[in-house]
Amino acid sequence: MFSVRRRGAAARLAAAALVSGLVATGAIAGAGTAAADEVPQHQGGATTTLGGLSQDNDSAVIHEGGKDEKVSAGLFDMSVDGGGSLQTYCIDIHHPTQTDAKYQETPWSGTSLGKNPNAGKIRWILENSYPQVNNLAELAEKAGAGSLTEKTAAAGTQVAIWRYSDGADVDAANPAAEKLADYLQKAAQSIAEPKASLTLDSVAVSGKAGEKLGPVTVHTNVSASVTASGNAAFGVKIVDKDGKPVTTASDSSQLYFDVPADTEPGTAALTVQATTNVPVGRAFTSDTRSQTQILAGSSDSTVSATATATWADKGAIPAVSAEKNCARGGVDITASNQGDKPFTFELAGVKHTIEAGKSQTITVPVKEDQPYDLTITGPNGFEKEFTGVLDCKTAASNGGGSGDRTDQPSSRPSAASAGHGGPIDSGKGGDLAETGGSSATPIIAGIAIALVVVGGGAVFFLRRKKNVTGR
Repeated sequence: MFSVRRRGAAARLAAAALVSGLVATGAIAGAGTAAADEVPQHQGGATTTLGGLSQDNDSAVIHEGGKDEKVSAGLFDMSVDGGGSLQTYCIDIHHPTQTDAKYQETPWSGTSLGKNPNAGKIRWILENSYPQVNNLAELAEKAGAGSLTEKTAAAGTQVAIWRYSDGADVDAANPAAEKLADYLQKAAQSIAEPKASLTLDSVAVSGKAGEKLGPVTVHTNVSASVTASGNAAFGVKIVDKDGKPVTTASDSSQLYFDVPADTEPGTAALTVQATTNVPVGRAFTSDTRSQTQILAGSSDSTVSATATATWADKGAIPAVSAEKNCARGGVDITASNQGDKPFTFELAGVKHTIEAGKSQTITVPVKEDQPYDLTITGPNGFEKEFTGVLDCKTAASNGGGSGDRTDQPSSRPSAASAGHGGPIDSGKGGDLAETGGSSATPIIAGIAIALVVVGGGAVFFLRRKKNVTGR
């Protein structure tokens, strides 16, 4: 069955902490289990915690409704679960930020950038300004700005981004920063969305016991580790197309779950994890309505993606995944069936049947900025739950004028959640700012670290016909 439920903010935050980004793509309950894990939509990449504005920030003035509003403008610091640091700019000026909010690397299609014709120009600005360009004298000369500091360069870059992300009438308070913003706005050209740091083309597969289930194709620019908890004890292995066990993967590697024929209906998961620079221009979103961010610089950082497999001997054998679709204003639920009987489930009050060997994608409409909680159940205890918040529009594009909006223009973390906001660690390599850098240790979420330690974040549930000691 499918259901939509709304919960309080505290419950949503607790759920988000318990299902960190390492398992966000699809940890589900094993056979015979009634409850399902809540699964935010995360197609792989970096999972982070927002610290706050870095030391490299100045101010800007928004002109709206005949009023002027002064706001902070500059870089944000993020710490990456598992290790690493990011620097980002805001791309939704009227939404508040929440210090310590969890963020996930997200395709442009899952953000306001998906329908923004100027998204490619924002990426050009990121590639051609601070911190990617650390020669501030050269940058100032191009912009006719006289001289720039780290603070004024960051402010000017943020202002130029806001003009394209929000269509905002905004000026930098500092004259040199304003010169830089004008130059970047005029010079910007559209370039394509960067590829994900790490992603899988299938995050849910299914099939019959005794077969190799997959493939799960890896997309990455570095060598990655592959883990699946419990496979040695229970006989399920992660293998390549030739059936050879694998522990590492590279770009275009195809992974399979090799499930022994005597294994009872169940579920397994694998996690692919690597250390790399996250590409400049990748978007980061939060399920706590903290403003969307776009990547300006990255140290060597931990990235991961998870896929699940479901198997049985006969009957319907479903695999279900979900992804935010801002173009359609909802969540795409993709269901496939590798069994020998139809898979029937209810979605938004309508029954759907996936014939054997077929798949179907159904878009569930979700209101902007509203939390959703979607659950689908199936045979052999199959149950999968997806939670999140759809944040596809900036406050301005969402119709919020100065007279009817409760959020105030601000890139500063909200007072209710203000805490740390220390400088970023640029000592691990990558493309973070080098001028005016610091060496503060990134703040890592304890729960996420625990998941990394225990089996690389993989979640593995299965049952076998034969008794297994200790179960």
